[in-house]
Amino acid sequence: MRPMLNRKRKLMKTLIAFATSIFAISCSSSGNNSATSQTLPGGPCRSGPTLASGFTLKEFCPPADPGPGGVIFAASGEELALKGYEFPPVNPGDVAFVDGWQVHFTRMLTTVGRVTLSSNPDFLPGDQSKTGPVVADASGPWAVDLARSDASNLPGKGGPEEQAVPLVSLVGQSNGKQFDAANGTRYAFGFNTVAASATAQNVNLDEAALADYEAMTKQGCTTFYAGVATFKGDKTDAACYPESRKSWPDVVKFNFCFKSPTTYINCQNPDNDGRPLADEESQRGIAFQVSRSVIAQITIHTDHPFWEGMVHDAPAHFDQFAARVVGQTPGAEPPSVTLEMTKDVPYIGYTDAAGNPIDWRYCIKPATGEREGHMSFEPGSLPRAIGGDPATGLRDYYDFATYNQSTQGHLNSDGLCAVERNYPSPK
Repeated sequence: MRPMLNRKRKLMKTLIAFATSIFAISCSSSGNNSATSQTLPGGPCRSGPTLASGFTLKEFCPPADPGPGGVIFAASGEELALKGYEFPPVNPGDVAFVDGWQVHFTRMLTTVGRVTLSSNPDFLPGDQSKTGPVVADASGPWAVDLARSDASNLPGKGGPEEQAVPLVSLVGQSNGKQFDAANGTRYAFGFNTVAASATAQNVNLDEAALADYEAMTKQGCTTFYAGVATFKGDKTDAACYPESRKSWPDVVKFNFCFKSPTTYINCQNPDNDGRPLADEESQRGIAFQVSRSVIAQITIHTDHPFWEGMVHDAPAHFDQFAARVVGQTPGAEPPSVTLEMTKDVPYIGYTDAAGNPIDWRYCIKPATGEREGHMSFEPGSLPRAIGGDPATGLRDYYDFATYNQSTQGHLNSDGLCAVERNYPSPK
């Protein structure tokens, strides 16, 4: 589903590396590798706003560039978090919702927990989750809005319109030794997404985002989507705009609280040029540079919760969420859908808010082919829950969307990671 983005990333690889080098030079003028004594990207430690309720977060210290042999950890929701999904797609191959919805994010909040570097990413070729011991880490947590653009952000790994928010840098290992930058040694990279907490550092949340983050802490959200979906499909096309959809609202607000703390382990790295292990797309781990620092970009793909199946990069739909507000009395504001409204809604034989079955619709043809008939989401090998126990399988569409969302963490745009879910879910 991401071919255009992959092509952009490959074409921009040299330019981004050059931009990163310039960035490292411009931010290391003091000659001091201490992350506490430099200002990258633009100032000393800063405190964010405090709400009328008294809620606030910890101050954030923008990381200093660690210089040659060091690493900067950053986070990105890619261009799609910043600009959303247009419909119809602007260019052939652009990512789009196949059922005709244009989706824009107001906020995309997440809490990044501990980031780790471990020895021997190729410890077990057949099991990506196994590595050597941790040699360096930073604990966070960091509260970040991936839908917020800022001139001080780094260039993103996936293309010229992307940005990455710097979180923290490391100059060496926990034992005081430097990273091996001269011999091509790769270190396994991993990170956590954790429940929102008042102990998180406020990386870039403004007052409005902080209000949402306060709600996240009360609800136990790990990641939060807020935005607006607008139907832009061709209303003269009966396949795109059938009679059954004409009573649906054309504009729907969404607020999705995902309660899915997850550990992403030993990620593959598209920046690596070496041969990957069998059945993997890229070499695992991060190789350091003797001439400059490197960037490890935590990448959160925004489309995963909208997939029609468990297959990676399955077509994205918004109809299943719009269906939950069908029949609401129109008001001054568009109706709003939450993830909670999909609880107890079957993922096999999906229905609208009135209990009516709805069919698949496509306003553009997906690469994988159109599905027909009653909307039923493909669970792959995941079973149905036994006795309502979410650890044994999927109970409803809420579980289905959350499970897909929990796979959204990557390294440097598209690097796949081993996934360990830290909430009740099938393995």
